[in-house]
Amino acid sequence: MSRPYENDPDNSHEGEAENVSGAEAQVIPLHGPGREKPDPAAQADRDLRESEDAQEHLKQQERRADAPVVEFPGSVRVSPAKTRPADADVLPESLKTALGFLRSRLTGDYTVDEFGFDAELTETLLLPPLRALYEKWFRVDTFGVENLPADGGALLVSNHSGTLPLDALMTAVAVHDHVPGGRHLRGLGADLVFQVPLVGSFARKSGQTLACNADAERLLRKGELVGVWPEGFKGIGKPFSSRYKLQRFGRGGFVSAALRTGVPIIPVSVIGAEEIYPKVGDIKLLARLLGLPYFPVTPFFPLLGPLGAIPLPTKWSIEFGEPIRTDTYDADAVDDPMLVFTLTDQVRESIQQSLYKRLSQRKSVFKG
Repeated sequence: MSRPYENDPDNSHEGEAENVSGAEAQVIPLHGPGREKPDPAAQADRDLRESEDAQEHLKQQERRADAPVVEFPGSVRVSPAKTRPADADVLPESLKTALGFLRSRLTGDYTVDEFGFDAELTETLLLPPLRALYEKWFRVDTFGVENLPADGGALLVSNHSGTLPLDALMTAVAVHDHVPGGRHLRGLGADLVFQVPLVGSFARKSGQTLACNADAERLLRKGELVGVWPEGFKGIGKPFSSRYKLQRFGRGGFVSAALRTGVPIIPVSVIGAEEIYPKVGDIKLLARLLGLPYFPVTPFFPLLGPLGAIPLPTKWSIEFGEPIRTDTYDADAVDDPMLVFTLTDQVRESIQQSLYKRLSQRKSVFKG
């Protein structure tokens, strides 16, 4: 058997073998440039340094947190949580009340009683400006608030003065702000009040109604506080020379209403209203043309025009006297004219004596 290369005369295969064996071997690296295998010792050292750096950073943060904070004079630190409005509680109470009022007006979600009284409108729109006048302009002092019942009906009988019926409005503020629960005084007004455009509408919405026994008795039976000013226009329009002298109380219709309903009568005396518009004259011809009971002339009106209509800032006091009970009389007592006259005179005398007492204690019209 011959060898594979024995028949090759030129020994060409041997030359190829020599070339293969003589060629240099080439090394193909497994990691290219930048991909060299990391040194374990160097990697461990690097990890250790990073761990130490992280621990040092945490220590620095702890030292900063524990460091005392020195505030500059006059500076105020405010917590970030407090500066962010979280809910509707950040709104002022007055703004929330106004928004609630607008919502109820737009949706029609409000109540009006059978007399046209709108409690929400009264408390939101009418009482705030009257309260400012009560507290800031007239600076009213109130006495005898404990005589006003917290519930149940009562008839408040007051003197009337001042050319304009501001005394009735101030009495209503006193009752609302000093009686627990904020009770409203339901005043009985003359026909003229409800005939004046806009004034009549606001009078109805604020709880006033016509001065008649039927309406008065309905309100008293419902447990309302009812106010009456028996002097009427004779009291409010009397001249300045007759100040604090009570006029005739009529035929005692208010006493009959109290007897029929069995509610107490509370005398009310107001000091300070007489001087807000000192009436020194009356233009009767102009009053008849305008359909008014009088057209007042004061030291400032109509001389100063609209400026003369600003009331003088006199110091006021309102006193609620001791109640006069009517529930001790029989049901037919209302038909006794002498009893009605006697109670009427008793109420009138109680108010007059209270006025004299307060006037004797007053040192100044404007300072009290």
